Amino acid sequence: MKAAIAPSSRIPDTSTSIGRSPPLCSITRVLLVPHHKQSQPVIFASMNTSREQQAVQRLLDANLDRAREGLRVVEDWCRFGLDRADLVARLKDLRQRLGQCHREVYKLARDTAGDVAAGMAHPAQQQRALASQVVAANCGRVQEALRVLEEFGRGLDDALSAEAAAIRYALYDLEVELLRACPGQEGSLGEQRRALLQQCRLYLVTSPSPHLEAVVEAALIGGVRLVQYRAKEGSLAADGQPITDAVRLQQAHALRALCSRHGALFLVNDRIDIAAAVRADGVHLGQGDLPPALARQLLGADALIGRSTHALSQLQQALADGCDYVGVGPVNATPTKPGREPVGLDYVRQAAAASPIPFFAIGGIDATNLAAVQAAGAQRVAVVRAITEAADPAQASRALLQLLEPRP
Repeated sequence: MKAAIAPSSRIPDTSTSIGRSPPLCSITRVLLVPHHKQSQPVIFASMNTSREQQAVQRLLDANLDRAREGLRVVEDWCRFGLDRADLVARLKDLRQRLGQCHREVYKLARDTAGDVAAGMAHPAQQQRALASQVVAANCGRVQEALRVLEEFGRGLDDALSAEAAAIRYALYDLEVELLRACPGQEGSLGEQRRALLQQCRLYLVTSPSPHLEAVVEAALIGGVRLVQYRAKEGSLAADGQPITDAVRLQQAHALRALCSRHGALFLVNDRIDIAAAVRADGVHLGQGDLPPALARQLLGADALIGRSTHALSQLQQALADGCDYVGVGPVNATPTKPGREPVGLDYVRQAAAASPIPFFAIGGIDATNLAAVQAAGAQRVAVVRAITEAADPAQASRALLQLLEPRP
């Protein structure tokens, strides 16, 4: 049985699901326009609602509660732990907006006693000793709940669905500010980023995938702490259509939030504008992209700047340009770089002897040929398919990291 929705409650669908890619201005509108004052009443066709409809109402109620509670946890830390009235005001606004969408019909559907997962806990909840861990966990909790509201609200309560999407995007950026504001962070932001970069031995470069977020999250769970979002011009989505800038922005926002939650660095390939828009940790530039000096000017001194190099002269130029790291390759022929002649291991040896900054060997590297790359002097590698096309990206990440561990 379908719900009858008041015509005035129908608003444009802001979903960026595969197959429905809005223009960039659509996402901008979601982020910037004033929020909806009030979710329109949900009118059901009959009092004898189906079991499925009742389940959806319970689901919406539970996730509204979950999102509002998570926002309140973070809001109170900003109030009492950080003394940040500006952050408190922004979080309170998000929480109140959700409260306006929490209709009585959802609350009346509540059945805590009949909830099979009520009281269920996870050991990870006992391991959050730092305020930053509590903040990250609750931001993740809210984002997950908002996604559920967005999906199940669509067609039943369109105003709730749209508001959940708008708040989710706003929280992606806000989460980064919250984590940076937590105490215990020493040195400037740039120093923190460069210190973490020095520790990274495995670099995940993404490729377009219908399961992009799931793959990246699995890699992060497996231990990856350096991720580059790469969606070149002409890249195709799962529906065979070119990936639009609106989709790039949405995906970059989502991956940026995932990396923040796992304490990982997040960079954007080529697109300085998108890197700035999502407050990425930096940008990776090819030889044909804008010069590193301009990227530094636009992104600031704290940003990480990486550069692809294919010869020693290009590495030397990257050093002169003040790059923080370089890619060295492609070591082997790879479909990621069609038509580019592989440089082989000779250039890896040259880079190992000449580079005072971190360099990542890249190009068709996986567990089967990693030993030869290491023997040529590489301590760090960047991979695409070795993780993104693995049956278990988390396990593939763990295996590569184990192989990359320094030998005594």
